[in-house]
Amino acid sequence: MGRPVVGIIGNSYLINDQYPTHAGGQMNSCAVANVSECLPLVIPADPRFVSVDELMRVCDGFVLTGGRPNVHPEEYGEAETAAHGAFDRARDAVVLPLVRACVEAGQPFLGICRGFQEVNVAMGGTLYPEIRDLPGRMNHRMPPDGTLEEKFALRHKVTLTEGGVFHRLFGATEVMTNTLHGQGIKTPGRGIVIEGHAPDGTPEAIRVEGAPGFTLSVQWHPEWNAANDPVSRPLFQAFGDAVRAWAAGERPARGIRAAE
Repeated sequence: MGRPVVGIIGNSYLINDQYPTHAGGQMNSCAVANVSECLPLVIPADPRFVSVDELMRVCDGFVLTGGRPNVHPEEYGEAETAAHGAFDRARDAVVLPLVRACVEAGQPFLGICRGFQEVNVAMGGTLYPEIRDLPGRMNHRMPPDGTLEEKFALRHKVTLTEGGVFHRLFGATEVMTNTLHGQGIKTPGRGIVIEGHAPDGTPEAIRVEGAPGFTLSVQWHPEWNAANDPVSRPLFQAFGDAVRAWAAGERPARGIRAAE
C-alpha cells in the first residue's frame, strides 16, 4: 500500500512578473514527506482547475499553507482597505469551502499561517488587517532582512491552554515559535477554540470544537525545520497519523476530536 496523499495548497506567483505559476514551498513537502510520512501533492488552488469534491476524493488530508496574499475581507463581511494587502480570490474560492467540507466530513487538515486564518474565516470569524497597528501588539511580520534561518528563527513564546489538545501534544504549556504574519484573528468563528496565545495576546493555536477530524491550526510556520523542532515534529506526526487513519477508512464519530 502506498503512502496516503496530502494535498498542499499552492499559491499563485508571477515569475519575472510575467509567467503565472502555482507553487508550494519545499519545506512544506519536506515536512509532509519526512515527518508526516505521507505523499506531498501541490494543489493549484483555483476553482477553474479543481473542485472541493475532486480534492477530497484524491487527497487523504490537506496542509493549508502560508502565503503572502491575505483572505479577502469580503469573505468576513468587511470592506477592502489598503491595510488588507494583496489577495488571492481564487485560493479563497477553493480553500474556504474545502475547510467547511473537511470539518463536516472529518477529513484531516493542518492550517499554517494564512491557512490558520482561512480556518477562522471559513467558520465565520473575522481578521485584523494588521496586528502591529493595534495598541500593545508586537510586530509579528517576517524580518525584511537576513538569511532564511534568521527569518524563521524562534522569536516568541506561545502559552497553551492547560490540559488542552496542544498542551497534551507538545507536553508543555509554553513553547517557542517563529512568527511571520501580518494579520490575525479578530473574532473567532463558529466552534473555533483558541488554545494558544502570543505574549501580546495574539491567537496562535486553534482547533474546531466538535469536529470529528484533525483540525489543528497554528499561526506560526511549523514546516520550518519540522524534523528537528520539538514543537513542529509532534504536530506533523499527529497530522500524519490522522491522515493514515483517514486513508485506512477510519471515520471518527461526530463530536469526538480526533486529535485527542
